[in-house]
Amino acid sequence: MPVTAFHRLVCPLDGQPLTRQSQAWQCPQGHSFDIARQGYVHLLPVQKKRSKDPGDSKAMVAARQRFLNAGHYQCIADALNEAVLQALPADTACLDAGCGEGYYLRQLGQAVPEGIELQVLGLDVSKWAVLSAAKQDPAPAWVVGTNAHIPVPDNSLDRVLCVFGFPVFNEFTRVLKPGGRLIMVDPGPDHLRELRDIIYPSVTERPEGERVVPESFQEVSRETVRETIVLEGGSNIADLLAMTPHLYRAPAEGLARAAELTRLQLTLDVRIQVLEVT
Repeated sequence: MPVTAFHRLVCPLDGQPLTRQSQAWQCPQGHSFDIARQGYVHLLPVQKKRSKDPGDSKAMVAARQRFLNAGHYQCIADALNEAVLQALPADTACLDAGCGEGYYLRQLGQAVPEGIELQVLGLDVSKWAVLSAAKQDPAPAWVVGTNAHIPVPDNSLDRVLCVFGFPVFNEFTRVLKPGGRLIMVDPGPDHLRELRDIIYPSVTERPEGERVVPESFQEVSRETVRETIVLEGGSNIADLLAMTPHLYRAPAEGLARAAELTRLQLTLDVRIQVLEVT
């Protein structure tokens, strides 16, 4: 199998290397973290949580799993895979920082060509997302944790993915090897515009262009992925809403209008930017 688990983890409390001891990860200082029955490990200490149950809820994760597994964002996954696989070392360590329920890592695993050994780690602050990811694919390492304190050693990764996520550039710079690459996927100005037109009284225009490149990176490439899809059935539309922040941001009147829909044509518009550590 070209995909294996990335196991160079460090203790979230003192930064010491973790070693697996039976059904737990332990550091030299005696801190121990149990491995769940599904295979993932929780490395988000209570003092680093911003809420009792941070990240996406169980319902949001389930909706995203149904929506993505139905293939609605396949064009995004294909373009992301192409960006990740460019100039890929034969032995590569890859982190999905904000992996959700693991859809994009599963798609990447299926696209890895022969001759490439890919060590994979999925990290998310939501325990529900990591639980879902571990259930669907046991090959990668799955960790509950935060991008603000990525539990891996310095200069240990060749690729970091940040898909519709919250980049922490200083941490990404720390964990990437010299010449390692960060691949970011962000919504473009027209992404899901038709849905936004329905649920909001007025739509705020998203600014054109990509994020400012930090000094520690140089831009390798950027591209736009744009496609029109059609969602048939109210359940698909409801899942799309439930997996996005729009479910909590939109007014009740807008959500009621969306609930009446049985068909929706949508624009997918995303930006993929590849940055390399200088």
